[in-house]
Amino acid sequence: MNAPGPGPDALNRTSGERDATQPQGSPKREITPERNHHRESRGGGVVIGVLASCGIAVSLMQTLVVPLLPEFPRLLNTTPANAAWLITATLVAGAVCAPVLGRLGDMYGKRRMLLVSLAAMAAGSAIGAVSDDFGAVLIGRVLQGAAIGVVPLGISIMRDELPEERITSGVALMSATLGIGGAVGLPVTGLVAEHFNWHWLFAGAAIFSVVEFALVRLVVPESPLRSGGRFDLVGALGLSAALTCLLLAISKGNDWGWTSPAVLGLLLAAAVLFVVWGGYELRTPSPLVDLRVSARPAVLLTNIASVLIGLAMFAGFMVGAQILQAPVGTGYGFGMSLVVTGLVLLPIGGAMGVFSPLSARISRRHGPRTTLILGGTVLTAGNLAGSFLHDPLPLVVFNLTVVAIGGALAYGALPTLIMRAVPPAETAAANSLNTLARSIGTSSCSAIVVALTTGSVVQISGVEYPSVTAYSWVFMVAGSAALLAALIAAATPTARRSAPVPARV
Repeated sequence: MNAPGPGPDALNRTSGERDATQPQGSPKREITPERNHHRESRGGGVVIGVLASCGIAVSLMQTLVVPLLPEFPRLLNTTPANAAWLITATLVAGAVCAPVLGRLGDMYGKRRMLLVSLAAMAAGSAIGAVSDDFGAVLIGRVLQGAAIGVVPLGISIMRDELPEERITSGVALMSATLGIGGAVGLPVTGLVAEHFNWHWLFAGAAIFSVVEFALVRLVVPESPLRSGGRFDLVGALGLSAALTCLLLAISKGNDWGWTSPAVLGLLLAAAVLFVVWGGYELRTPSPLVDLRVSARPAVLLTNIASVLIGLAMFAGFMVGAQILQAPVGTGYGFGMSLVVTGLVLLPIGGAMGVFSPLSARISRRHGPRTTLILGGTVLTAGNLAGSFLHDPLPLVVFNLTVVAIGGALAYGALPTLIMRAVPPAETAAANSLNTLARSIGTSSCSAIVVALTTGSVVQISGVEYPSVTAYSWVFMVAGSAALLAALIAAATPTARRSAPVPARV
């Protein structure tokens, strides 16, 4: 089908018009004036607020156990290496489940899959709240990680349901929740970890998840768009295996050794699995991921830039708290407690919340590509300044806040770029892949930070801390990644609303 793509009011057609985004052969979907009025009345700030709060809840899961990671070997009677899996397992589960839930959302309903994700997060949190066994808590963390699909599903619901004038700002805020939740989560989890039983972290997350589930059921409408087709189980298993091998190698490279047989074997297995999986996806009539769409220059380059943006933004989140808590004798530290550190870093989360609407405004006026270039440039400036400005404290916090601002601008533009380049019926799957790209960037950042901070250390009272040179290199690498992302954004072709892709039968 070579008909032009649907315009801004494609969902506002009268009942006598067939939606061009429907797969051929699918039942005719009618949108009556009554439904259109219903959509506009419910498609305002309430829907945006509920979906954004779901995104914050999910991103909080990523930092939930960070303050307690040094204590978990004692609390759960396990080894430090096993305790590290409480973070690694969440990362792997999120990477695997995001594209799967996105595809299922396109096929069977985005709101339905959003509720499934929130239910998984509630179940995982409840398991952690009542368990003292390491294996049970690990299962709970896997279920929490599976809920990362909430963010791309929420973005796609906004595209389908919000009035045109609200889409850009809603998407920008939803995308920024990945950073807002992480920044706000540190002081909250630190406070609970220092003054209450650690089970309350999981109990609070369970209550939060149940409340969000109820709000979504009450407020968020189901999208009428369906891609149809059969679920590609083989493709889902192949992608899951490839991603698991890749992310395990990245996350465990420093522990196992980058040249160890285990890491090299995982990287080789990931490369082979991706090649085999890609060949299968190109041949199957109803693929999990339409690689022909994903290979479009606008989509491919945006996803590459997303990896770099994720790396550039997450560096500040990872090392900011470490810098503030390090002893003054290191030459850069401020000797703060965990709770005080979290409070000092609150401007980071606040900046992302404030600047995500600005990202939407710039995208509406000048296009999301311009916003991404601007965000990458600001990220570059903040990271490069952080590489050599280590004192006084207000300047350090200012640099980290600049990084957060750049992240908010860039994160807000990425989903809009993706949505302009893919058919409406594939937005959930496409945004899930974009979320995956950012996850690969953040996990790569974690490996790079660990490698650099353990490669150059100083000793204070018999305890090793990263040197100031190590942190300078962390920010230098992050700044370089942001600069490369801005250059890639500048080279990305401007994509208008994509023409619909014929359904495969």
